[in-house]
Amino acid sequence: MRLSIRHTTRYRFNDEISHGIQRLRLTPKETQGQKILDWTMEYQGAREEFTYDDQNFNHVTLIGLEEGVREVVVSCHGTVATEDNAGVIGQHAGHLPLWAFLGHTALTRPGPKIKALIGQVKRSTGGMVETLHNLSAVIRDNVEYSVGTTQVTTSGEEAVACGRGVCQDHAHIFIAAARSLDIPARYVSGYLMMNDRVDQDATHAWAEAHVHGLGWVGFDISNGISPDPRYVRVATGRDYADAAPVTGISFGALTEDLQVDLAVEQQMVEQ
Repeated sequence: MRLSIRHTTRYRFNDEISHGIQRLRLTPKETQGQKILDWTMEYQGAREEFTYDDQNFNHVTLIGLEEGVREVVVSCHGTVATEDNAGVIGQHAGHLPLWAFLGHTALTRPGPKIKALIGQVKRSTGGMVETLHNLSAVIRDNVEYSVGTTQVTTSGEEAVACGRGVCQDHAHIFIAAARSLDIPARYVSGYLMMNDRVDQDATHAWAEAHVHGLGWVGFDISNGISPDPRYVRVATGRDYADAAPVTGISFGALTEDLQVDLAVEQQMVEQ
């Protein structure tokens, strides 16, 4: 499948910026089942400083904000070819060893709520992948998908206690539970082509677990499936903080408004 993606992030500040820098993880990965055909990034009110690959093999672009601006626009667009591998990414790659994905972070540290969820998971005789799908189902049954009830700083444990959350929260809960079962797990940020619309409000997030004999396998907890050709992997990490699309600091003003415009659609190939 060929997916066409247009992603624009617009920042408006309450005053002129003295200086600032942003770290962008917005370029899709070149991985098994996914190939970048073209990808362009453009900036208004900022300039590209340099690019590098981080410890998770995420492609990172560092931009500097221009002095005196009150609005910054980052625009990405391109085409990605994807295949259906039933969510299987395969062998581990990156500078971090596999055991690094067994340790808990502030966002994935399990408490009594997550431990209680683990107790509800049915261990399948069909293998670990099926058991992890059971875990995904338990999370979805206990934490309703609801926009506006959590923030990027909300931990998985807090989301379970709240009983509501979004895809980021579902992924953190899954990761916390998997690591508690001694299964390496990581966070994935990316794009998802929706079946009912082109324009979307935000990027998507899911989780991957390292399963013996298969390697990394994806689980979209919010939708109850493993990723298919509609998914584009952009960044991975131990939690959201490692894979956040945009992070950074600015001086001289506060962010007054943040607007994201995203469109993902299938590109038809001429015969």
